[in-house]
Formats: sequence, structure tokens, C-alpha cells
Amino acid sequence: MRDTCVPSGVKLKDTGFGYTLSVIGGKYKMIIMYWLAENKVMRHNELKRSIGTISFKTLSIMLKELETDGLIIRKEFPQVPPKVEYSLSERGLSLLPLLNMMCEWGEKNILSAQEA
Repeated sequence: MRDTCVPSGVKLKDTGFGYTLSVIGGKYKMIIMYWLAENKVMRHNELKRSIGTISFKTLSIMLKELETDGLIIRKEFPQVPPKVEYSLSERGLSLLPLLNMMCEWGEKNILSAQEA
């Protein structure tokens, strides 16, 4: 890592690296973004089924945080029953190269990790 990412004497949370971690950190945020990148638009229950291990409440919290951070767009349709769709915002789409780099790193390193 380059030495300017987290300069000595500066708190991690006050750096660009710390900010990025605060926005995408947590167990499910990157997974939610992955599914939205793959499917373009998804509803709450579709996301829940795709992730599998997430509770309804946790997914709701993660979606609200991602929306607050401007990474996803929540579109509500005025109908009964209510219909809400989620998609990546332009800001969220700008994180896709990071997601792709993580995938590539994982593909390159998965075998050595399994052998260890």
C-alpha cells in the first residue's frame, strides 16, 4: 500500500481508506452490492433469497445504510401491495472496479488458501 493512504499520525477513520471501509464494511454490504450489480434491479425478498443467511431486519438496515451513503437507489411504487426496487446508484457503480479486483484476487489466491 502506498504510504499516503494512511499517513502516520492520522486516525484511520479520517482517511480515504477509512471512509471507504466505513461505507462498504460489514458482513453484507458488498454482497448486496454484488447481487445488485449482477441483476441490475432487485426487490427486498429477492435479495434476501439470493443472500440466504441474512435476516429480514439486517437486510433492511444494510439497505438503509447503503441508501444513506448514496450507493443504492430505492424506488418505491405507489401500489397495493407496496413494491420497492433497489439498484446501484452511479456512486455505487463506481465501486464495481473494487468488487472486480476483489474477485480477481480471490480467484488467484483461493487454491493456495485451500492448500494451507
